[in-house]
Amino acid sequence: MADAQTWLQVICQTTKKHHQAIEDAMEESGALSITWNDAYDTPVLEPLPGEQLLWNDMVITALFESECDLSQLETLLNKNKSSWDIQDFHIETLEDQDWERVWMKDFHPIQFGEKLWIYPSNYDIPTDNPDGHTYIHLDPGLAFGTGTHPTTALCLEWLDQNPCIDLSAVDYGCGSGILAVAAIKLGATHINATDIDPQALIATKDNMLRNDIAAEKISCYLPDDCPQKEHDLVLANILCGPLIELFPTIASLTRSGGKLVLSGLLEEQQSDLIETYSALFTDFEIKTLDDWIRISATKI
Repeated sequence: MADAQTWLQVICQTTKKHHQAIEDAMEESGALSITWNDAYDTPVLEPLPGEQLLWNDMVITALFESECDLSQLETLLNKNKSSWDIQDFHIETLEDQDWERVWMKDFHPIQFGEKLWIYPSNYDIPTDNPDGHTYIHLDPGLAFGTGTHPTTALCLEWLDQNPCIDLSAVDYGCGSGILAVAAIKLGATHINATDIDPQALIATKDNMLRNDIAAEKISCYLPDDCPQKEHDLVLANILCGPLIELFPTIASLTRSGGKLVLSGLLEEQQSDLIETYSALFTDFEIKTLDDWIRISATKI
């Protein structure tokens, strides 16, 4: 058996002012990839198309092949530690893993509301179900959505409390397809699932098969291809900026008297979103979880 691949990972904390100089040095040393992460608990960023927003304090992580000589990079970063605001600089060895499977280690069955359960695909769903619970097998693959994030949990809780029996629906920003699959399991007749990421459409189709859902029950589209017709329910778990920008589209997908469920919002963003959507929606209800909110409403 071949030896497992290992990598070298360079990590340092710096400020927005100096990130470019550090990245240039990493690239010149042969970095395969460079990522940024928030150094502190700063609210989520929502860049416009083509816009690059950065945290004031960030952690830069660069990945290198294991045989790469990083001595010059290490000397340069140490030399400029003060002038480039570098903190917590270190180099570590990273063992290769099946990264798509790493999430399973800490992902366990989760209950939403009274009867809805999400089971990771490496768990067996109970065969004995005297209480009539709804079980969903889920593997997000490379897409967003396991139910562990508050925004997804809020939407799943709403579906548990408001079974969409005999309703048509849209899952706008479907990610792993978790909301579309849950809606079908809870009685919806058909879902149009859409996402800008092709990997999300792949994950959604895979999770349909995993849950024995017939192909005609969930149709997957990129946004430009999604049928522009009215539905009984629209679910959109994306960020506030896109939700406001997409107001005309989301409103047009919701029939008069139909239900709308929006998530992906921080508490301080709710007034702007409600102001926008109140032009065509009423009966707004708000639920909060860990500083995130869900807003539900009815189309006028």
